[in-house]
Amino acid sequence: MAKTPVLTPQAEDFPRWYQDIVNKAELADNGPVRGTMVIRPYGYGLWERMQQDMDARIKETGTQNAYFPLLIPQSYLHKEAEHVEGFAPELAVVTHGGGKELEEPAVVRPTSEMIINEYFAKWVQSYRDLPLLINQWANVVRWELRPRLFLRTTEFLWQEGHTAHATYEEARDFAARIHRHVYADFMQDVLAMDVVLGRKTAKERFAGAINTLTLEGMMGDGKALQLGTSHELGQNFARAFHTQYLSKEGKQELVWQTSWGSTTRMIGALVMMHGDDNGLRIPPRLAPTQVVVLAIKGDDAVLAKVHEIGGALQAAGIRVHVDDRTDTPFGRRAVDWELKGVPVRVEIGPRDLENGTAMLARRIPGGKEPVAVEALGALLPTVLEQDQALLLKQARERRESRTADVTTVDEAVEAAASGGWARIPWATLGEAGEAALAEHSVSVRCLVTEDGAVPDADDAAGNVAVVARAY
Repeated sequence: MAKTPVLTPQAEDFPRWYQDIVNKAELADNGPVRGTMVIRPYGYGLWERMQQDMDARIKETGTQNAYFPLLIPQSYLHKEAEHVEGFAPELAVVTHGGGKELEEPAVVRPTSEMIINEYFAKWVQSYRDLPLLINQWANVVRWELRPRLFLRTTEFLWQEGHTAHATYEEARDFAARIHRHVYADFMQDVLAMDVVLGRKTAKERFAGAINTLTLEGMMGDGKALQLGTSHELGQNFARAFHTQYLSKEGKQELVWQTSWGSTTRMIGALVMMHGDDNGLRIPPRLAPTQVVVLAIKGDDAVLAKVHEIGGALQAAGIRVHVDDRTDTPFGRRAVDWELKGVPVRVEIGPRDLENGTAMLARRIPGGKEPVAVEALGALLPTVLEQDQALLLKQARERRESRTADVTTVDEAVEAAASGGWARIPWATLGEAGEAALAEHSVSVRCLVTEDGAVPDADDAAGNVAVVARAY
C-alpha cells in the first residue's frame, strides 16, 4: 500500500494543505476564544526574524519606537467619521472593569490613529517638532467573522507607524519611502516574495486616508494577499484632533500625516507563496536555522563529527542546529526538518565519516549530493544565496505566467476563477466595473501604470487595474 502523505496535496485541497502545514510544522494553534491564535516557538521564531530586520529598516528612516495603550476611549473614534465607520463592524468594546460598568466604554485597539493623534496634538507645537516619526510593535484586535490562522485572526501582531509632517509633499514622500524601501525591499530581499506595488482604488483604501499604497502577492493557488500598506492620511486626523504647529512664518498650520503597517499575516504568505507538498520552504536570509546537521546513527565518532561541523559552520556565521537525537529514527527527523522548511540538511553517518564526506540535502530546489566535509564552510554560503534567489524567481514566474491582460469584466472574472490574476485598463473598468467584479468575489487589488510602476493619482492616464480573488 502507498504511504499516506504527511500533508494534503495542494492540488487536492489548498486550504486544507495550508492548515496541515501550520499544524504539522508547529507554527500555531487555535486559541481558546474563536478567532485567536497561539503562535508556537517555531512560528514565533520566524516573526522575531521578520521583526528584527524590519525594525532596523524602520529606524534607518529616523523613526523611533514607542508604545501606546491597548484600551482607547470610545469617544476618540468618533472624532473622524470615516475612520470609525470603516472599523465599526470589527470593534471589540470593554464595558465593565473592576466589577463595575465603565463611565465610558473602551475600545480594544483595532489600530492606533485615534490615540496617537491625541498625543501628537500635545507633542507638536512648532515646526521645530516636525517631522514626528513614531512606530510601535503591538497587538491589535479586529473581530473576525471568518478566521484563518495568520491570515485573518481576531488578534494579531504587527507594527504600525505614524508620522506628522509640515507639508503634503513631505508626508507623501515618506509614505512612498516606507512602501518601497522598507516594505518592498524587505519582502523581496529577505522573504524572497514577489510583490506588486500599487495604489488602492477609492473603494479599497484605508478608512480616513486620502491614498493607500499596497503590496500584493500571488499565493500558490493564484489568489492575492495584501502584505502591507502605507497610507497618506492628508489632514483628516489633524483636523479632527487639532494637531497643528506654528510655522516659520508665525501661522498656525495643520500637520500632514501618514500611517503604515505590516503584520503576522506575512507568515501565512510565506507558507502559501513558497510551500510545497512536502512542507515549508523558508528563505535562507530569514530562516532562524539555515542549516541542520544530522547524525544518522548514534556512533560516538559520528556524534563528535556533527558537533565539530556545527561549531565550524556557526563560527563561519551560519545559523546552524545540530540534531543528535539518534534515539529518534533518522527518516522521521529528516521528514520533520523538510516539513519545517530548513534550507539545508547536512547528514552524517559512519560511511560518510569513512569517506570524509557529508550528504547535502537542499530543501528549496530539492535533491541530495555528497560533498567533502572540508568544503562545507566555503560552499554553504553560496548555496544559501542561490536558493534565496531561486525562491524569488519561482514566485515571480508563477505570477507572470498566471496573469492575463484582458479588456472586459467577463474576461477578468474568468481569469480570477481559473486561479490567476488579470490586468485591465482602469479607464475601461472604472468604478462600475469594480462593482461588477465584486459580485463575483473579485476585487481590484491595486492600480499600477502600464509599465508596472505606482501611479501618482487614481485617475492618471494609462492606469491599469490588477484584479484577483483574494484572502
